[in-house]
Formats: sequence, structure tokens, C-alpha cells
Amino acid sequence: GLKGATKTGNLVTILLGQHIMTDSEIEVYKRLREGQDKYVYFLLTAAGGAVALAVNQTHTEVLKWSQFPLAAAVLCWGLSFFHGCRNLEYVNCVLYANLDLFRVERGGHPDVGEHPQAIQIASSGIRSAVENNSQRASRAGHFQVWLMIAGAVLYVAWHVLEMWIRTVHH
Repeated sequence: GLKGATKTGNLVTILLGQHIMTDSEIEVYKRLREGQDKYVYFLLTAAGGAVALAVNQTHTEVLKWSQFPLAAAVLCWGLSFFHGCRNLEYVNCVLYANLDLFRVERGGHPDVGEHPQAIQIASSGIRSAVENNSQRASRAGHFQVWLMIAGAVLYVAWHVLEMWIRTVHH
């Protein structure tokens, strides 16, 4: 079996660093990961849909200064989409590194082998990369959300501005 893993009855535990994860914790982790992925994909879809809506609403319009808030909204949604994609990339890097960490720490990584000092050095480097990419994923996720919200606020501002312009000119 896995080095660092034990099985007691129906209870499976995995040692990751100094933390032992039970099968229940692993299941919760999986569900959390799935929920986070669905949230990111929802925001990606919403950003794409918002850009499509803006384009659809203005495809027959001539360019005018009052569309500036809408252009800023589309820019925010585009940046939100970009940061959502970056978030997914960083999360995938973290997950891949965690798999490598398992292999290294059980002595099964082909480049590291079973030498304790090599395992310690490789583990340290992988943990550092995981921490760095986790922070980047978190930052990208925050940008994704805030840019989506900023785009929505700018879209509403554009809509109100257009209503005001129609009211003043009638």
C-alpha cells in the first residue's frame, strides 16, 4: 500500500506532511473542490454571457460617448474571464504538485527515489510551489469575482445613463 497510509477496518487514513486525512475528510475535500470548480465555471459562463448580451444590445448602435460605461463593463468581464482561467490553471498546478508530493514522500518518484535527503529537498520545493500557486489561484479567484461585480455595476450605470439621455432628449 501507500507509505504513510494505514487501514483500520473501514477507516482509511493518508499522511500528508504531518496531517492525517481520514476518508471522511478526503470526501469533504473532494466535494469542496467540486463546488469551487462549479463556482469558477459559473462565473466564466456569466462573464461570457454578459459580453454577448452587451454586443447583442449594441450591434446596431453607432459609437458614442455614453457607451463608455458599457465598454468598461465589457473590459471588466473580459478580465474576469481571464482571471477565472488563470485560477483554474493555478489550481491544476497545485493538484498536480500535490500528486507529485505523494509520490516523492512515499519514495516512488522516479527523479527522487528513496534517498531521505533527496525526498526532504524535493518535498520542500514542491510545498513551496504549492503555496505559491495556491496564493496565485486565490488572488486570481478574487479578481475574477470583483471584476464580474464591477462589470455588473458599470452595466447598470450604462443602462441608467442611456435612460437619462432618452428622458432628457424627449
